[in-house]
Amino acid sequence: MSFLPLYIYFIASSFLASLIIFIKPDHSYPYLRLFPFFLLATLIAEGIGSYRSATNQSNLDIYNFFSVFEFFFYLWIISIIVNKKSAKKILRITSITYVIIAVINIIYIQKMKSFHTVTYSFGCLLIVIACIYYFLELFRLPKSVKLQNNPSFWLCSGLLFFYCCGFPLYGLVNYWADISQLVIDNFDKIFTILNIFLYTLFTIAFLCLIKTRKYT
Repeated sequence: MSFLPLYIYFIASSFLASLIIFIKPDHSYPYLRLFPFFLLATLIAEGIGSYRSATNQSNLDIYNFFSVFEFFFYLWIISIIVNKKSAKKILRITSITYVIIAVINIIYIQKMKSFHTVTYSFGCLLIVIACIYYFLELFRLPKSVKLQNNPSFWLCSGLLFFYCCGFPLYGLVNYWADISQLVIDNFDKIFTILNIFLYTLFTIAFLCLIKTRKYT
């Protein structure tokens, strides 16, 4: 299946690694049980989107709506990870509000004519803010934490890096008319690298559970 992009194999690897949570359950990180289902859905969405692209069919509906779901999922996961109750509440309200705004933009403003770059950039900004807050909480903990054995650290590190880079790129696209195909191709290469990095850190987040159990 040559139409599949390189990074989809890293998503598959991350999905396989996430199954560890079912083989050896760890009640310290209950939110990790959601990731196998999310990563499987990501694989399916990427597979369908790549197939449509390879057969010259529109994949806007897939990527528009699934990217909204991704932002909702990540914001909700971070709301579970953080400790402060007020922060949890704000993140959950924000995640629901974002979905409403993004769907309205896709259906009634852009009307499925293009990728929702404006609300995507806004989603990137929300994820970055949420991850920064997580790290602020982490650094303020009264006791030191072994970051290499902490799945939350790897997950939020991947998300922070990916969406920090995604925000300015999509923000640039919003105001750049008549982008050449060469620029689009270069953007694709950049996002391939970012996706590989993101899902590699996701894989580490699950594999570090094995190491944690071995020494505890």
